Amino acid sequence: MATSRQCLAQLSRLCLSSPPPATRFGSTRLLSTTAACASRGSFVPKILSKKEKAGAAPKGQNPQKNKKKDAPQKKRKARTMYKTYDLKDAEMFSLCDAMRYIRAFEVGRSPTSVKYEMAIKLRSQKNGPVVRNRLRLPHPVRTDIRICVICPPDSKYAEQARAAGASLVGEEDIFEAVKDGRIEFDRCICQTDSLDKMNKAGLGRILGPRGLMPSTKLGTVVKDPAAVLKDMIGGAEYRERLGVVRMAIGQLGFTPEEMQRNVRAFIEAVKKDMAQLSDRINKELSEVVLSSTNAPGFPLNGDFISADSKITTRELSTS
Repeated sequence: MATSRQCLAQLSRLCLSSPPPATRFGSTRLLSTTAACASRGSFVPKILSKKEKAGAAPKGQNPQKNKKKDAPQKKRKARTMYKTYDLKDAEMFSLCDAMRYIRAFEVGRSPTSVKYEMAIKLRSQKNGPVVRNRLRLPHPVRTDIRICVICPPDSKYAEQARAAGASLVGEEDIFEAVKDGRIEFDRCICQTDSLDKMNKAGLGRILGPRGLMPSTKLGTVVKDPAAVLKDMIGGAEYRERLGVVRMAIGQLGFTPEEMQRNVRAFIEAVKKDMAQLSDRINKELSEVVLSSTNAPGFPLNGDFISADSKITTRELSTS
């Protein structure tokens, strides 16, 4: 019978002669990525580096990387004219039809609080001169305008201005009120004798941004303020902005005949202003749109009432 020492020696020889236990990947040499992929089979895709991926990618797969940086890029030419649209296929309305639809949008509102507004779209240059003027319509939209007259308070011009309906007349009192922020007027006229005092008072920084500063260009610096007051009461200013001239031309309670006279006077005034511009400046009427305070715009075709209209002018004359 073998002793314990012999048994231990036999066990040690068996352990030394047996192969090492298998690892997870089969052997230690399979720890590298290439060997691991080979051991998994031929169907496993090869792991590529970034450089290999960039070289193997097709040219049409990523157009941003394959775009030639040296290729010159075409720049769009800046538009010199305001954009206009072709109105051949657009739906146009007569004046009575447009008023009919607008009144449907304004149901339940006060006839004096809602205003008809007209927008005239022009074919105009972006950097050219603008159309700007003052107009007193045949049927004024607003007659409660407060007008201030800057003139010597004890002169005959002050008395005539008060008789014509001016709400404020004077010099120093008006200058102090404006500097304190109390602007209690909607229009301002200056008599030529008070022009130097007004400029020294520095009212341009306050009245200029509000469009109230008198100027000879606008016709608000005059010799006789009383003569201008008659045209200014009930009148309104209009100015071209972004190729469009807008102006309130009536109240909701106006009749179609009154609206027709106001529309005609407004369009004729804009055409007259365009004709007075330089010969190099070419402006044309492109579109005329009638809208109101809460209603959308309706392009006008120039007719007073359409032949197939189902409404009469008498029905549109009632408030």
